[in-house]
Amino acid sequence: MNILNKTVLLNIPKVHDERGSLAVIEKDVVPFEIKRVYYLYDVPSDSFRGGHAHKEQESVVIALSGSFEVVVDDGHTRKRIMLNKPTQGLYIPTYIWREIDNFSSGAVCLVLASTTYNEDEYLRDYEEFKNQLSG
Repeated sequence: MNILNKTVLLNIPKVHDERGSLAVIEKDVVPFEIKRVYYLYDVPSDSFRGGHAHKEQESVVIALSGSFEVVVDDGHTRKRIMLNKPTQGLYIPTYIWREIDNFSSGAVCLVLASTTYNEDEYLRDYEEFKNQLSG
């Protein structure tokens, strides 16, 4: 099975009335227990974030405000996905290389993670990442 088939867009339920909109992440919206939440902001439009894969961590990436693109790569195929809706999250399983770029002005990128921070489970070298997939 192509690993990129496991990288899917999730719909986040919302409630809307005359007071505005409320997006809700609970129960089975995210396919893992959330252990860490972090967000990126004030990222210059010519910068990129990510540039790594995870051995253990699953993630959901959400554009809370503005837009950006996420490049996902399973070592064979690369796919570029635009995120620009706060009611849509990109689920990224383990062993998927990710890069985030093309940040619009004022973009805020929220990441929900299945693990707490552990530098040892990051793969930050693309060739090492590809070697782990084939090994």
